[in-house]
Amino acid sequence: MKKNDAYHFWFHQTLAPLMLICLCPPIVFAFWYTNTYLDGSLTAFWNLLVSAGLKETFNIIWKPYFWGTATAWKILAIFSLFQLAFMRLLPGKIKEGPITPKGHIPIYKDNGLAAFLTTMGFFYLATDFLHLFPATMLYDNLGGILGALNIFSLVFCLFLLIKGLTFPSGQDAGRSGNWVFDYYWGTELYPRILGWDIKVFTNCRFGLMIWPLLLWSYAAKQQQLYGSISDSMLVAVGLQWIYILKFFIWESGYLRSLDIMHDRAGYYICWGCLVWVPGIYTSSTLYLVNHPNHLGGLTAGFLFIFGTACILANYFADRQRQVVRATGGECKIWGKTPTFTVAAYTTEKGEKKQNILLTSGWWGIARHFHYIPEILGALCWTLPALFTHVIPYFYVTFLIILLFNRAWRDDERCANKYGDDWENYCSKVPYKIIPYVI
Repeated sequence: MKKNDAYHFWFHQTLAPLMLICLCPPIVFAFWYTNTYLDGSLTAFWNLLVSAGLKETFNIIWKPYFWGTATAWKILAIFSLFQLAFMRLLPGKIKEGPITPKGHIPIYKDNGLAAFLTTMGFFYLATDFLHLFPATMLYDNLGGILGALNIFSLVFCLFLLIKGLTFPSGQDAGRSGNWVFDYYWGTELYPRILGWDIKVFTNCRFGLMIWPLLLWSYAAKQQQLYGSISDSMLVAVGLQWIYILKFFIWESGYLRSLDIMHDRAGYYICWGCLVWVPGIYTSSTLYLVNHPNHLGGLTAGFLFIFGTACILANYFADRQRQVVRATGGECKIWGKTPTFTVAAYTTEKGEKKQNILLTSGWWGIARHFHYIPEILGALCWTLPALFTHVIPYFYVTFLIILLFNRAWRDDERCANKYGDDWENYCSKVPYKIIPYVI
């Protein structure tokens, strides 16, 4: 191996994963503390860091919540038990996931929408009807919740690493030979524990389910502090609720996405969904709690309508691909017979398979054009924060990097998988994301 190749291998397999493992947890805490106690000002956070020093800043921000709190652990335990019960008990059709390289076909119960509606209904009954606890409880305990989630997730990822090496759930498991990378990336593609699918729980029933509850709690806190909920908060929360509702309607489609099909269950996916999603994905709305900006009917209405249209465009793009593949192309796309490329591939077992690569409708614009409305939708629920501070725009910036990276990764994977058929497909849909630009 050449010196430069060895360096790049070491960087991608060891240094970069280790940096993310070490840096991401304190970043989550810093965002929470800055939004909650420093008026959302990164300048104020920097001044604290400079004046107090790194050790004292750690003592102020992280130390009180590093291990979580008793209340936070109880909240998370009860929430998790409910979600695990909903996965097993709520009705839903049995769906098959895509065949893995080892020939395994994962089976799911498609009851995500039922779980979402039931969870929101339980939260409403508990807070507004039975008054068992205030809706602000999640906001009021957020520091402890993030601390408990971080500790649990770091240990849980270690358990998943060991599980994948000693008692994997299937043949789609193994290690790279680098312990850091194996912890970061994971050792199993589809781990299950006592019949519960780990990725469905972490990605869908925890990360995506606690997200709307946190938004609800943030809005309730603003009302408690200021006597009303601002139109900026209503737009931000409303758009995210539509986005999350769309996700659970489309959950079976998500289970055929890059996250599920190719990313193993390790720190990258599991810690990310358990800690990064509640800590960072909700941060722009957390900022709004203490910034009840008044947008006015025209601006608020435009952001809400345009944001909703973007979310729906993203949904209908994913839906088009699902329908075409389910019907073998015997359907209509935008009122016309769809055009597509039939791409052949071979599994690790030597089995010959085919996939339909759609070249019309949304997928005729660019190979990953559906990421653009997703980014614009996120921007629409971020813009109500206005422009006093930059911290609310971290999530949408992160989303751009994430999705553009995912587009490159997916293209590389497909090129290796489909070979000449992928080249043929790219000749028909030459642009990766933005027509005439990328």
